[in-house]
Amino acid sequence: MRYLYFWIVGVLTVINIHAQPQLPPVWQTESEKVQYSSRTIAYLPPTRIVWQEATGGSSIEGLENLLLQGNGQAELVRGKVAKIKTGADGCASFLLDFGRELQGGIQFVTGQSSQKEIEVRVRFGESVSEAMCEITSENGATNDHAIRDLHLTLPWLGVAEIGNSGYRFARVDVESKNVQLLLKEVRAIFGYRDIPYLGSFRSSNERLNKIWMTGAYTVHLNMQEYIWDGVKRDRLVWIGDLHPELMTVNTVFGYNEVIPKSLDLIRDTTPVPDWMNGISSYSIWWLLIHKDWYLYQGNLDYLKEQKKYMTTLLNHLMTKIDDKGKETLDGNRFLDWPSSPNVKGVDAGLQALMVMAMDAGEEMALAMGENALAERCKKASKRLLKYVPDHNQSKQGAALMALAGLMKAEEADKEVLSVGGAKNFSTFYGYYMLEAMAKAGNYQGAMDIISEYWGAMLDLGATTFWEDFNIDWTRNAARIDELVPDGKVDVHRTYGDYCYKGFRHSLCHGWASGPTAWLSRYVLGVQVLEPGCKKVKIEPHLGNLEWVEGTFPTPMGVIVIKHTKGANGKIVSDIQAPDGVEIIR
Repeated sequence: MRYLYFWIVGVLTVINIHAQPQLPPVWQTESEKVQYSSRTIAYLPPTRIVWQEATGGSSIEGLENLLLQGNGQAELVRGKVAKIKTGADGCASFLLDFGRELQGGIQFVTGQSSQKEIEVRVRFGESVSEAMCEITSENGATNDHAIRDLHLTLPWLGVAEIGNSGYRFARVDVESKNVQLLLKEVRAIFGYRDIPYLGSFRSSNERLNKIWMTGAYTVHLNMQEYIWDGVKRDRLVWIGDLHPELMTVNTVFGYNEVIPKSLDLIRDTTPVPDWMNGISSYSIWWLLIHKDWYLYQGNLDYLKEQKKYMTTLLNHLMTKIDDKGKETLDGNRFLDWPSSPNVKGVDAGLQALMVMAMDAGEEMALAMGENALAERCKKASKRLLKYVPDHNQSKQGAALMALAGLMKAEEADKEVLSVGGAKNFSTFYGYYMLEAMAKAGNYQGAMDIISEYWGAMLDLGATTFWEDFNIDWTRNAARIDELVPDGKVDVHRTYGDYCYKGFRHSLCHGWASGPTAWLSRYVLGVQVLEPGCKKVKIEPHLGNLEWVEGTFPTPMGVIVIKHTKGANGKIVSDIQAPDGVEIIR
């Protein structure tokens, strides 16, 4: 028994050592200053050679060897390598596809090349055309936030790593003249949080399944040390963008420290009366995010940590209501980019967000035992509801008004949201349009738009969802994973507005993940009723689906669900919930 005891202790010690990274003993005096990465690093070979070109006496041989599995180790034996020769006047170039969007850099493993140092140029791209373009103001390509166009000196018989960007494609140009470069490997350096996908969604519609997973992966990529808006641009904590991401995290991953870490960062860098990110609505989203984080995770202690700031912010927001009950928010008056020209629509959306902020404030104040604050929020909400703005046919404004109770959801859906189907939908506020359609009972209409709008990005080769998208962009459009054929429109180069013109447009933006949370909430039917998922209602809406199954994470464990539609149209459900979760049907 004694030996068994020590064996168990030894195993647990080993596990603990691996779970808690430590510096070598000689560094222990510096240990308090060290930050360990929350990410895992993986090395991935490319999946295909998209393009290659050799000019002016240059040549390329054996490029297909780069598709083989590597080990990151330079070797004296030449083996299977790519041989790239450059002439006096020419250049040798190739374009690699790593299969899907990722976040990270690139690794080169060289052989015994003809000289000690060889210069190469690397250009990352979220699309083929972005990787093939120069940095110019004309096409919108930039090195903002992440350097996507850079130069590197490769060693003789060694390894070199460079880059930190969101990309799928990488173009390599050998710039040194009259050299032979031997390349054993060119691999993507993929940095990501190694976390399980606790939530899942599968149905009889494979297109919806792929959309669900693409939204989940889009957010997963953006869960770096903090949660970003996009992995290429801006790579910042934009707090309004974070709400759809939060709902996806709740749906797919459950609790993750990246959420409170990011919320606290923006709180601590934004003293009231400053607006978070300079945008008044983003401070409101901070409140709404906390409401939903508490509802799904149930951590009252963490909510109470926000009491001082939350109280100050709510009181400040109350000063932005005039005698008629109309909001008077200053700062940058912003919902999302596509809604910006519709000033009345933006006004309507901000009025609705103020109502939602006060309702959320009342709910959270009651949870914290702050009854006086709750009462002030309740009275402020009633004042705001007296003023009903004109949404001016803005789908963003109408959606928020329906969610806030400023107009009937059925009216918003019929008169605005469903008009033209996916036309005038947006990647960010499309989530709230879908939520309002669900409130109106139009579940099938919402699913149709998900399939049409988000599915169209997949049809164009997307592996993550984009910062912006207009359904009209699909006309005569080339796929983003191919060289643009003559007569076809380059979607990435041609479109975009505001801060995302041309190649500056991000093709991996977490705010576009709304369908993932929506499908789990309304099709799989998981609606959280009490904080910490202690009470959950399962109410599926299959529409024209034959079946749907999936899982949903809670603080007590994972709920397993399957719904099957019988011949008579009646849905039969099989639900397995962990202890501590009460299921309401």
